[in-house]
Amino acid sequence: MHHAEFEDPRVVAVYNAESPWSHEDDFFVSLIEEFAPMRGDRTPHILDLGCGTGRLTMGLRNLGYQVTGVDPAKASLDIAHTRPGAEGVTWVEGTSSVLPGNTFDGALMTSHVAQFFLTDDAWNQALLDFYRALRPGSVLCFDTRDASVREWDTWNRAQSTRSVTLPDGRAVEVWTEVTNETNQLVSFCQHYHFPDGAELLSSATLRFRTLDQIQSSLEGAGFSVRHVYGGWSRQAPGKGDGEFLVVAAA
Repeated sequence: MHHAEFEDPRVVAVYNAESPWSHEDDFFVSLIEEFAPMRGDRTPHILDLGCGTGRLTMGLRNLGYQVTGVDPAKASLDIAHTRPGAEGVTWVEGTSSVLPGNTFDGALMTSHVAQFFLTDDAWNQALLDFYRALRPGSVLCFDTRDASVREWDTWNRAQSTRSVTLPDGRAVEVWTEVTNETNQLVSFCQHYHFPDGAELLSSATLRFRTLDQIQSSLEGAGFSVRHVYGGWSRQAPGKGDGEFLVVAAA
């Protein structure tokens, strides 16, 4: 199934169990606190596009922010709705096209969601949607992998196999294999082996853009690039964790 890790409830449960709060969430929270700080006169409104099961969305809400989480995958949002305090978040099933104009004081697109926009047209439209939705001077923060690191070379059974424990104690074996690589696009399949013998598959394709492409596309949508980091400790590009961590102002 295409994007089963977001669309199939059985696989979404594995994804959620494998994705606890991490230093990556701390990084994005630090950006929001820096560029959209809490103030006495008004609570900043933060957008989390591609919010998935709502881990970071709820983290921001628990810090006192007004938060809207948007995701096209109903199965992921179903889990988000079960989180304690989820009623305090506005959850929207949809894409960037549904975003209201001039509404948000900051926007996030994490977990490499930016790489799911495969064509230039789709990516450029998403950036225009963000620009329209943000208040002037607000920031868009997102992550995308640095292609020069070729992380996908480790996406094979020998190097990617891991065991994920579900809340009920069952262990699911998960591994990843690359199925195609061409023109900045890497396609892969995730394998999920359940204790009852069931094997579920989730296929996807990611786009690995160059830093020049990312910066020029942001500028074309009206953004000004504030920072690009190469790692979660704010290292320079090429000297961190194989990431491009981008902060752009509307």
